[in-house]
Amino acid sequence: MPDITHKNCNIKITRIPLHHPAYKIHNKPNPISNFSLLISNCLRPTPNSSLLTKTGVFTMLLPLLMTTIAGLSTGLGGLIAALFRPTPRLMAFCGGFAGAVMLTVSLADLAPALLDFYGALLSPFGCGAAVAALLLGGMLAAWLLACALPDEDTLADRFGSRTQGSAMRAALVTGAALLLHNLPEGILTLLTNVSDPQLGARTALAIALHNIPEGLAVAVPFACATGSRAKGAVAALVSGLAEPAGAVLAALVLAPLLTPGLLNGIVAVVAGIMLWVAAAQLLPAAFEPAWRKMGVTGFCAGVLMMILGIAALA
Repeated sequence: MPDITHKNCNIKITRIPLHHPAYKIHNKPNPISNFSLLISNCLRPTPNSSLLTKTGVFTMLLPLLMTTIAGLSTGLGGLIAALFRPTPRLMAFCGGFAGAVMLTVSLADLAPALLDFYGALLSPFGCGAAVAALLLGGMLAAWLLACALPDEDTLADRFGSRTQGSAMRAALVTGAALLLHNLPEGILTLLTNVSDPQLGARTALAIALHNIPEGLAVAVPFACATGSRAKGAVAALVSGLAEPAGAVLAALVLAPLLTPGLLNGIVAVVAGIMLWVAAAQLLPAAFEPAWRKMGVTGFCAGVLMMILGIAALA
C-alpha cells in the first residue's frame, strides 16, 4: 500500500495492511488501535516540541473546542439537575443512572477495545493480566482519593444532619473521581480530534453523552447537602473543567511523551476509575432499601441509553 502524508503533521504515514494484528478479525478496524497508530506518527518525540507547534494554532482550535464541549457537558448535567427539587428519590435515580452509564461504557466499550489492542501484542493471559492490572490501578487511584476526603461524620457536623453529610460525601467523592478521570479523558479527546477529525467527533459525542449523567451524579447530592441547586450546577461544571485542562496540557507539554501503549493505558485507568465510582459510591447509595425502585429504574435506563449510544456511534 502507498504511503500518505497526514494533513496535520506533514509526516508520512504508512497504511497498515488489513492482515496487521492491530485490526480486528474480519478486517474490522479497532478504533482505539487505529487512532493510536495514527497519532504515534504525529507525536514522535522531538526536542523542545509540542503538539501546538507541530500542528499550528488554527489547526488546534477545533480539537480544543470539541474537547471543551465534551467536558462542559458535565455542566449540562448540572443544569438539568437544577430543574428539579433535590430529593432522596432523585438522588437514587441519578445515582443508578450514572452508575449504569459508567459500568456500560467501561465494560461494553472500553474493555473490549483494550483487549483487542493488547491481544495483538501479548499472549491471551498476558493481555488479560495487563488490562486487569491497569483497571486495578485506576480503581486504587480513585480509592486513595476517596480516603483523603472528609468522612460522613465530619461532614454531618458541618452541614447539620447525617443525611446532608452523606449527600456531601457522595458529591465530593464522585466529583473528585471525575476530576481525576476527566484530565486524561481530555488528553484522549484532543489527540483523537487532531489525528482523525471524524473519529474525534464521534469520541467527543460519546464522552459528552456519558458526562451528562456524571454531572447529575455530582449536582444532585451537592444540592441536597447545601440546599442550593445553583451550587450543585456549579459543582458539576467545575468537575468537567479538568477535561479542557487536560487538552491544553497535552497540546503544550505532554504530546512528545505519548505513545500508543501509554494512550491505551490511560484509557484503562479511566475505565478503572469509573468502575470504582460506580461500584463503591453510586450504586450502593442508589440501591438503599428505601429508594431501591428508583435506583433500579435509573440503572436500567442508563444501561439501555449507553448500549444504544455505543451502537449508534460504532
